[in-house]
Amino acid sequence: MSSAPALSPENRKKLLDALGDAQRIGMLGNRPLEQVIDHSMGFAEALNGKVSTVIDLGSGGGDPGLVIALACPDIQVTLVDRRSKRTDLLVRLVGRLGIQAQVEVIEADVAVLPIRFPGRTWGAVTSRGFGSPTYTAEHAGPLLLPGGLFAVSEPPEGDGSRWIDPTVAIHGLCLQEVRCGVALLVKA
Repeated sequence: MSSAPALSPENRKKLLDALGDAQRIGMLGNRPLEQVIDHSMGFAEALNGKVSTVIDLGSGGGDPGLVIALACPDIQVTLVDRRSKRTDLLVRLVGRLGIQAQVEVIEADVAVLPIRFPGRTWGAVTSRGFGSPTYTAEHAGPLLLPGGLFAVSEPPEGDGSRWIDPTVAIHGLCLQEVRCGVALLVKA
């Protein structure tokens, strides 16, 4: 079992600056950035030591993907967004954070990823606010290795029950636990 992921004070400051830029131009909501980072650390904790690759669907301004990358340097992170304005920003932020060797940015609609990258799968998929459980499972399932993990944000009072649904199970995903505002599902 690996130790809990952590952010050095220097990396936390770098993230605050980077995510602050994303927030100022409207690519990250208006929540306090410390809360954004703390919530994203729930993703890092759920994945640290369990996977070596992660793809973040609808990466937007970089939350949680950039936080995972800095907190878990052994995980290769792929950030995906369909909007070039967002991927252009993500490329700049990845460069500023100095994590180009660890983080890949792809401009694409997630629906075309299995076609664009046939056979490519990841150890984990993350999603912060991508869509309904059915829609999200439909797009996350094909990207996961068997036994892979799907980590997704839950609403403040969420208990994960929205993921216990036959339309989610069709895509091979089964709820494992909910902790720190993150539901963790496993692909059969």
